[in-house]
Amino acid sequence: MDESRTSLRMAARGSLPGVRPGMLEADLLRALDRREIEVLFQPQFSCASGAVVGAEALARWRHPTLGAIGARDLFAIAERAALVAPLSRHVVARALEDAATWPDNLTLSLNITPEELGEERFAADFAALIGQSDIAPSRLMLEITEDLLLRNLKQAAAALGALRKLGFRTALDDFGAGFCNFRYLRELPLDGLKLDKVMVDGVPGDPTALAVFRAIVALGKALGLAIYAEGIETEIQRAAITAEGCDHWQGFLRAQPMSSESVLALAKTARGMGHG
Repeated sequence: MDESRTSLRMAARGSLPGVRPGMLEADLLRALDRREIEVLFQPQFSCASGAVVGAEALARWRHPTLGAIGARDLFAIAERAALVAPLSRHVVARALEDAATWPDNLTLSLNITPEELGEERFAADFAALIGQSDIAPSRLMLEITEDLLLRNLKQAAAALGALRKLGFRTALDDFGAGFCNFRYLRELPLDGLKLDKVMVDGVPGDPTALAVFRAIVALGKALGLAIYAEGIETEIQRAAITAEGCDHWQGFLRAQPMSSESVLALAKTARGMGHG
Protein backbone atom coordinates (compact mmCIF):
# COMPACT_ATOMS: atom_id res chain seq x y z
CA MET A 1 0.00 0.00 0.00
CA ASP A 2 1.94 2.99 -1.27
CA GLU A 3 0.65 6.14 0.42
CA SER A 4 3.82 8.14 0.88
CA ARG A 5 1.85 11.36 0.48
CA THR A 6 -1.58 12.28 1.81
CA SER A 7 -3.93 15.09 0.88
CA LEU A 8 -5.26 15.41 4.42
CA ARG A 9 -3.11 15.82 7.55
CA MET A 10 -4.61 13.77 10.36
CA ALA A 11 -3.69 14.43 14.00
CA ALA A 12 -4.06 10.69 14.61
CA ARG A 13 -5.03 8.04 12.13
CA GLY A 14 -8.69 8.47 11.26
CA SER A 15 -9.16 11.75 13.20
CA LEU A 16 -9.08 15.40 12.16
CA PRO A 17 -8.45 18.48 14.33
CA GLY A 18 -11.62 20.49 14.81
CA VAL A 19 -13.94 17.68 13.74
CA ARG A 20 -16.16 16.50 16.57
CA PRO A 21 -15.96 12.82 17.57
CA GLY A 22 -18.44 10.65 15.73
CA MET A 23 -19.04 13.04 12.84
CA LEU A 24 -16.82 11.24 10.36
CA GLU A 25 -18.26 7.89 11.33
CA ALA A 26 -21.81 9.15 10.70
CA ASP A 27 -20.74 10.75 7.42
CA LEU A 28 -19.14 7.52 6.25
CA LEU A 29 -22.38 5.57 6.42
CA ARG A 30 -24.03 8.17 4.20
CA ALA A 31 -20.99 8.26 1.92
CA LEU A 32 -21.36 4.58 1.10
CA ASP A 33 -24.95 5.14 0.01
CA ARG A 34 -24.00 8.21 -2.02
CA ARG A 35 -21.00 6.53 -3.70
CA GLU A 36 -18.64 9.19 -2.38
CA ILE A 37 -16.03 6.46 -1.86
CA GLU A 38 -14.03 6.24 -5.04
CA VAL A 39 -11.36 3.78 -6.11
CA LEU A 40 -8.14 4.95 -7.68
CA PHE A 41 -5.33 2.78 -8.97
CA GLN A 42 -1.58 3.15 -8.55
CA PRO A 43 0.22 1.53 -11.49
CA GLN A 44 2.93 -1.06 -10.95
CA PHE A 45 5.84 -1.25 -13.37
CA SER A 46 8.18 -3.97 -14.52
CA CYS A 47 11.74 -3.20 -13.46
CA ALA A 48 13.08 -4.98 -16.53
CA SER A 49 10.98 -3.36 -19.28
CA GLY A 50 9.27 -0.33 -17.75
CA ALA A 51 5.88 -1.66 -18.86
CA VAL A 52 2.80 -1.31 -16.68
CA VAL A 53 2.08 -4.78 -15.31
CA GLY A 54 -0.90 -3.95 -13.10
CA ALA A 55 -2.17 -1.58 -10.44
CA GLU A 56 -3.12 -1.50 -6.78
CA ALA A 57 -6.66 -0.41 -5.90
CA LEU A 58 -6.74 2.37 -3.29
CA ALA A 59 -9.86 3.81 -1.71
CA ARG A 60 -10.39 7.57 -1.43
CA TRP A 61 -13.22 9.39 0.29
CA ARG A 62 -14.18 12.60 -1.43
CA HIS A 63 -15.71 14.22 1.62
CA PRO A 64 -18.02 17.07 0.56
CA THR A 65 -16.54 19.56 3.05
CA LEU A 66 -13.20 18.11 4.21
CA GLY A 67 -11.83 17.08 0.82
CA ALA A 68 -9.90 13.90 0.09
CA ILE A 69 -9.35 11.33 2.85
CA GLY A 70 -6.87 8.56 2.04
CA ALA A 71 -7.25 4.83 2.48
CA ARG A 72 -5.46 4.42 5.81
CA ASP A 73 -7.53 7.09 7.56
CA LEU A 74 -10.68 5.98 5.77
CA PHE A 75 -10.40 2.43 7.09
CA ALA A 76 -9.51 3.71 10.58
CA ILE A 77 -12.77 5.67 10.55
CA ALA A 78 -14.61 2.62 9.24
CA GLU A 79 -13.19 0.48 12.05
CA ARG A 80 -14.53 2.87 14.69
CA ALA A 81 -17.90 2.88 12.94
CA ALA A 82 -17.98 -0.93 12.56
CA LEU A 83 -18.21 -0.44 8.80
CA VAL A 84 -15.02 -2.15 7.66
CA ALA A 85 -16.79 -5.09 6.01
CA PRO A 86 -19.27 -3.05 3.92
CA LEU A 87 -16.56 -0.54 3.02
CA SER A 88 -14.21 -3.29 1.87
CA ARG A 89 -16.92 -4.98 -0.19
CA HIS A 90 -17.75 -1.62 -1.77
CA VAL A 91 -14.11 -0.99 -2.69
CA VAL A 92 -13.56 -4.49 -4.10
CA ALA A 93 -16.77 -4.35 -6.15
CA ARG A 94 -15.88 -0.97 -7.66
CA ALA A 95 -12.30 -2.04 -8.37
CA LEU A 96 -13.48 -5.21 -10.12
CA GLU A 97 -15.99 -3.21 -12.12
CA ASP A 98 -13.31 -0.82 -13.36
CA ALA A 99 -10.60 -3.42 -13.94
CA ALA A 100 -12.97 -5.57 -15.99
CA THR A 101 -12.12 -3.29 -18.94
CA TRP A 102 -8.37 -3.90 -18.63
CA PRO A 103 -6.48 -6.27 -20.93
CA ASP A 104 -5.67 -9.72 -19.55
CA ASN A 105 -1.98 -8.88 -19.08
CA LEU A 106 -2.73 -6.31 -16.35
CA THR A 107 -3.16 -7.53 -12.78
CA LEU A 108 -5.20 -5.98 -9.97
CA SER A 109 -3.94 -5.81 -6.37
CA LEU A 110 -6.52 -5.70 -3.58
CA ASN A 111 -5.85 -4.98 0.09
CA ILE A 112 -7.41 -7.45 2.52
CA THR A 113 -8.46 -6.20 5.96
CA PRO A 114 -7.92 -8.02 9.30
CA GLU A 115 -11.67 -8.25 9.83
CA GLU A 116 -12.15 -10.05 6.55
CA LEU A 117 -9.32 -12.51 6.88
CA GLY A 118 -10.41 -13.34 10.42
CA GLU A 119 -13.79 -14.60 9.22
CA GLU A 120 -14.01 -18.35 8.70
CA ARG A 121 -16.08 -17.93 5.53
CA PHE A 122 -13.88 -15.23 4.02
CA ALA A 123 -12.21 -17.43 1.40
CA ALA A 124 -15.50 -18.90 0.18
CA ASP A 125 -17.33 -15.56 0.18
CA PHE A 126 -14.47 -13.76 -1.56
CA ALA A 127 -14.23 -16.45 -4.24
CA ALA A 128 -17.98 -16.17 -4.82
CA LEU A 129 -17.69 -12.38 -5.19
CA ILE A 130 -14.89 -12.71 -7.73
CA GLY A 131 -16.87 -15.37 -9.55
CA GLN A 132 -19.49 -12.74 -10.36
CA SER A 133 -16.92 -10.59 -12.15
CA ASP A 134 -15.17 -10.99 -15.50
CA ILE A 135 -11.68 -11.12 -13.95
CA ALA A 136 -9.88 -14.44 -13.59
CA PRO A 137 -8.49 -15.18 -10.10
CA SER A 138 -4.98 -15.45 -11.57
CA ARG A 139 -5.08 -11.72 -12.35
CA LEU A 140 -5.70 -10.79 -8.72
CA MET A 141 -3.05 -10.21 -6.07
CA LEU A 142 -4.40 -10.17 -2.51
CA GLU A 143 -2.23 -8.00 -0.25
CA ILE A 144 -2.06 -8.51 3.50
CA THR A 145 -0.11 -6.59 6.13
CA GLU A 146 1.83 -7.69 9.20
CA ASP A 147 -0.56 -6.10 11.68
CA LEU A 148 -3.29 -8.26 10.18
CA LEU A 149 -1.30 -11.45 10.73
CA LEU A 150 -0.60 -10.73 14.37
CA ARG A 151 -4.24 -11.40 15.17
CA ASN A 152 -4.48 -14.97 13.92
CA LEU A 153 -1.65 -16.38 11.84
CA LYS A 154 -3.19 -19.86 11.64
CA GLN A 155 -6.51 -18.55 10.31
CA ALA A 156 -4.73 -16.24 7.85
CA ALA A 157 -2.60 -19.08 6.50
CA ALA A 158 -5.66 -21.32 6.06
CA ALA A 159 -7.65 -18.61 4.24
CA LEU A 160 -4.78 -17.68 1.94
CA GLY A 161 -4.06 -21.33 1.22
CA ALA A 162 -7.67 -21.93 0.20
CA LEU A 163 -7.63 -18.89 -2.10
CA ARG A 164 -4.33 -19.89 -3.71
CA LYS A 165 -5.81 -23.28 -4.57
CA LEU A 166 -8.50 -21.37 -6.48
CA GLY A 167 -5.89 -19.49 -8.49
CA PHE A 168 -5.54 -16.25 -6.53
CA ARG A 169 -2.08 -14.85 -5.79
CA THR A 170 -1.04 -13.42 -2.44
CA ALA A 171 1.56 -10.91 -1.26
CA LEU A 172 2.85 -9.69 2.10
CA ASP A 173 2.43 -5.91 1.98
CA ASP A 174 4.40 -3.10 3.67
CA PHE A 175 7.25 -5.43 4.61
CA GLY A 176 9.77 -3.47 6.66
CA ALA A 177 7.29 -0.95 8.04
CA GLY A 178 6.89 -3.04 11.21
CA PHE A 179 9.19 -5.54 12.83
CA CYS A 180 9.73 -7.83 9.80
CA ASN A 181 8.60 -11.14 11.28
CA PHE A 182 10.37 -13.67 9.08
CA ARG A 183 8.10 -16.38 10.41
CA TYR A 184 5.43 -15.08 8.05
CA LEU A 185 7.62 -15.78 5.05
CA ARG A 186 8.10 -19.35 6.21
CA GLU A 187 4.54 -20.22 7.18
CA LEU A 188 2.31 -18.29 4.78
CA PRO A 189 1.48 -19.35 1.21
CA LEU A 190 2.85 -16.28 -0.61
CA ASP A 191 3.61 -15.31 -4.19
CA GLY A 192 4.98 -11.83 -3.63
CA LEU A 193 6.75 -9.57 -1.14
CA LYS A 194 6.09 -5.83 -1.19
CA LEU A 195 8.86 -3.80 0.42
CA ASP A 196 7.69 -0.70 2.25
CA LYS A 197 9.07 2.72 1.36
CA VAL A 198 11.25 2.69 4.50
CA MET A 199 13.19 -0.20 2.98
CA VAL A 200 14.03 1.95 -0.04
CA ASP A 201 14.90 5.17 1.79
CA GLY A 202 18.67 5.64 1.73
CA VAL A 203 19.20 3.25 -1.19
CA PRO A 204 21.73 3.30 -2.79
CA GLY A 205 23.68 6.05 -1.00
CA ASP A 206 23.56 4.59 2.52
CA PRO A 207 25.72 1.42 2.64
CA THR A 208 23.77 -0.02 5.58
CA ALA A 209 20.40 0.61 3.96
CA LEU A 210 21.66 -0.93 0.73
CA ALA A 211 23.00 -4.00 2.54
CA VAL A 212 19.67 -4.59 4.32
CA PHE A 213 17.72 -4.07 1.11
CA ARG A 214 20.00 -6.44 -0.78
CA ALA A 215 19.63 -9.11 1.90
CA ILE A 216 15.82 -8.91 1.93
CA VAL A 217 15.64 -9.15 -1.85
CA ALA A 218 17.94 -12.17 -1.81
CA LEU A 219 15.79 -13.82 0.85
CA GLY A 220 12.62 -13.22 -1.13
CA LYS A 221 14.21 -14.60 -4.27
CA ALA A 222 15.40 -17.70 -2.41
CA LEU A 223 11.77 -18.29 -1.41
CA GLY A 224 10.57 -17.88 -4.98
CA LEU A 225 8.70 -14.63 -4.32
CA ALA A 226 8.16 -11.78 -6.76
CA ILE A 227 9.67 -8.63 -5.21
CA TYR A 228 7.84 -5.30 -5.35
CA ALA A 229 9.37 -2.02 -4.14
CA GLU A 230 6.95 0.67 -2.97
CA GLY A 231 7.42 4.42 -2.67
CA ILE A 232 9.89 4.90 -5.52
CA GLU A 233 10.27 8.65 -6.02
CA THR A 234 13.59 9.16 -7.81
CA GLU A 235 15.29 7.72 -10.87
CA ILE A 236 18.30 6.82 -8.71
CA GLN A 237 16.10 4.66 -6.49
CA ARG A 238 14.50 2.98 -9.50
CA ALA A 239 17.86 2.16 -11.04
CA ALA A 240 19.20 0.86 -7.73
CA ILE A 241 16.29 -1.48 -6.94
CA THR A 242 16.41 -2.79 -10.50
CA ALA A 243 20.12 -3.51 -10.21
CA GLU A 244 19.49 -5.38 -6.95
CA GLY A 245 16.98 -7.73 -8.54
CA CYS A 246 13.56 -6.26 -7.81
CA ASP A 247 10.84 -7.41 -10.19
CA HIS A 248 8.31 -4.57 -9.92
CA TRP A 249 7.96 -1.09 -8.46
CA GLN A 250 5.35 1.56 -7.81
CA GLY A 251 5.61 5.14 -6.65
CA PHE A 252 5.34 8.81 -7.47
CA LEU A 253 8.35 8.75 -9.80
CA ARG A 254 6.01 7.73 -12.59
CA ALA A 255 2.46 7.58 -11.34
CA GLN A 256 0.26 8.74 -8.50
CA PRO A 257 -3.08 7.00 -7.89
CA MET A 258 -5.25 7.56 -10.95
CA SER A 259 -8.49 6.57 -12.62
CA SER A 260 -8.96 3.27 -14.40
CA GLU A 261 -9.01 5.09 -17.73
CA SER A 262 -5.66 6.71 -16.96
CA VAL A 263 -4.15 3.33 -16.10
CA LEU A 264 -5.19 2.03 -19.52
CA ALA A 265 -3.74 5.09 -21.26
CA LEU A 266 -0.46 4.80 -19.37
CA ALA A 267 -0.22 1.08 -20.11
CA LYS A 268 -0.36 1.87 -23.84
CA THR A 269 2.50 4.39 -23.68
CA ALA A 270 4.85 3.01 -20.99
CA ARG A 271 6.04 -0.13 -22.75
CA GLY A 272 9.73 -0.25 -23.49
CA MET A 273 10.43 3.14 -21.90
CA GLY A 274 12.93 1.85 -19.35
CA HIS A 275 11.68 3.50 -16.20
CA GLY A 276 8.07 3.49 -17.39
